[in-house]
Amino acid sequence: MSGYYSWRGREPSAHEQEDGELAREISRLFHAFRGVYGSPRIHAELRSRGIRCSRERTARLMREMELCAKAKRNKPVGTRRRVGVTPAPNLLGRSFTAQAPNTKWVSDTTFVWTNEGWLYVAVILDLFSRLVVGWAMGEHNDEQLVSLALEMALLHRDPPTEMLLHSDQGSPYTSQGYQSKLAERGIVVSMSRVGDCYDNAAMESFFSTLKGECVDRTRFSTRLEARQTIFEYLECFYNRVRRHSTLAYISPVEFEQQNCSLPSSSSPK
Repeated sequence: MSGYYSWRGREPSAHEQEDGELAREISRLFHAFRGVYGSPRIHAELRSRGIRCSRERTARLMREMELCAKAKRNKPVGTRRRVGVTPAPNLLGRSFTAQAPNTKWVSDTTFVWTNEGWLYVAVILDLFSRLVVGWAMGEHNDEQLVSLALEMALLHRDPPTEMLLHSDQGSPYTSQGYQSKLAERGIVVSMSRVGDCYDNAAMESFFSTLKGECVDRTRFSTRLEARQTIFEYLECFYNRVRRHSTLAYISPVEFEQQNCSLPSSSSPK
């Protein structure tokens, strides 16, 4: 056990630090070129900027960050579901609007690099107002992470039964424990098709905003620093202040205050 705790407490190696810097640049280029570049073109862009690395290393880091080129109609790429799991059908059908709150939620996870390693972020959005109704952050992209985000959303929103919740087919969302929580509340499950990032475009757009306006502006030394920064962005700025083009340039909280009598915050009590 002493060896384990020694490993947990060690500083990142030079190679890990180089991977972190390279990963940040790869992520920046991927989004700068509208998410249409795969590892060969990203590698070419890196070389044109004088950044030396192999195509294999570029491809590996992109796989770890789950960055894949936008799917072409004749060659879908993207999340692979767990073997032996039957996914839910895509009931959302790219209908990213809702006529009332707590009728359609969408969810997904993303990642943030820190000098301590990756921090994973799970988020749930209400499509009625684009309000972040649930979120969680942790060291692992797993069932516990997405379950904590779900528990926050259920605690503060208390949706009716048969509400639709959409996600991808990643293993955290198809896990038995997570699916059991949805079944207990009578929530209808919808999942994107494999390799089609457009099926959850609202979440893709949100994460692009989160990274462009918050994450990519900061070099995080610790996971705690990243957590605090992201928390402040989600709860103090995005939900309450940021003007959203989909909402006629008012914030999600203001939109809900004008259109329904819901609580004005998704943050913990």
